Order: sequence, then C-alpha cells, then structure tokens
Amino acid sequence: MTDQTSKADAAPASDAPQKTLTPAASRALAEAAARRRKYREKEAALPKEIGGRGGKEPGRYGDWEVKGLTSDF
Repeated sequence: MTDQTSKADAAPASDAPQKTLTPAASRALAEAAARRRKYREKEAALPKEIGGRGGKEPGRYGDWEVKGLTSDF
C-alpha cells in the first residue's frame, strides 16, 4: 500500500486567476443552465410512481435492467 494522495483530492489553488470566458462560452453556459432548470421543473411536475422500480426512466437510456440483467429495446 502506498500513502500517495490522489490528484483529485487536491484542492484547487484559490489564488489562481480565473480565465475569462468568451461571450459565446458564457452564453452556452447560461443556455445549459436554463435547459437543466427546465428539465428539473418538468421532472418535478411528473406524478410520483408508487411501487415502481426506482431510479431514472429506463427508456431514457434505451435499456431495461432488472436484477442485474439488461435487455435492450
């Protein structure tokens, strides 16, 4: 076993200067945030399933998984 720390665990330097975004990049980030917000609002408006399998809608990913067995459709 080694006592090396992961690079992922390292905290980013807080004194590092932030890169400035181009107008197109900031617009793309704003559009993505709006899409996420709209998706979450639609998802919250759906009725809650009672006695379902749990998790995300399997049709979204194109497969169905039950007890570790996956079937594509």
